[in-house]
Amino acid sequence: MALVEHLRELRNRLGVSLLALAVCVVVALVFREQVFDFVKKPYCDTAVAQQAAEAAGGECNLFAFGTFEQFSVSLRVSLIAGALASAPVWLYQLGAFITPALHRKEKRYAFSFLAASLTLFSVGVTFAYLTISRGLQFLLTFGGDGVVTLPSIQSYLSFVVLTLTGFGIAFMFPVVVTFLNVVGVFPSAKMRAWRRGMVVGIAVASAVLTPSQDPFTFMAMAGPVYLLYEGCIVIARVRERATRRRRALDPDTQALELLADDETSRV
Repeated sequence: MALVEHLRELRNRLGVSLLALAVCVVVALVFREQVFDFVKKPYCDTAVAQQAAEAAGGECNLFAFGTFEQFSVSLRVSLIAGALASAPVWLYQLGAFITPALHRKEKRYAFSFLAASLTLFSVGVTFAYLTISRGLQFLLTFGGDGVVTLPSIQSYLSFVVLTLTGFGIAFMFPVVVTFLNVVGVFPSAKMRAWRRGMVVGIAVASAVLTPSQDPFTFMAMAGPVYLLYEGCIVIARVRERATRRRRALDPDTQALELLADDETSRV
């Protein structure tokens, strides 16, 4: 394809992606109360929120301290929900635009790593959503009985979005480690030798990625990420053993892998 044709295709795929995003955002705006109830649930599950709800007549409430705060938060929540709901469309359009330039083996690796990344990101977000209430409980009661926290919808939404995004990014760490192992940069022997350094690195990264820095959220992120790193070691050892076994059974494959880029293969 000529450059103009590539640009035309890119324009069409961007148009489809933006249309899907706009439709999902409008639907999320229509159902914004149900969407925000889902976002608000971790706060409502805390003991502090339940006590406040009992005092207020059974309603779990957040507070708005500005005239346009409710409107801006509704737009942000709808935009985030729309982006997530339309993700299959714009991810497909992105993949359909890029994959024609890849070879068959590259396509296989690209789809595998993309699927693994999306799965781990979703697992991280789900795990954060299920555990975020305990971190909130610690933060809301840290000042003692003499302090009453009135969480605003703006600050609460920012906290939730940053926490969910941080967990999703952290849980994609095994994809990077596995990729480095596949390309031969990070063999399993080096992965085992770097265990202590990885403990420190994961701890520092968890402290940076958690917006609250409370101990529960920190451990909820650092613990699973290190377990995923141990899983990467197991996967790397299994893959390396399979590679050595395949080379032993097929000398032609081994000879092909040892060739320089400018040498001619006999297979």
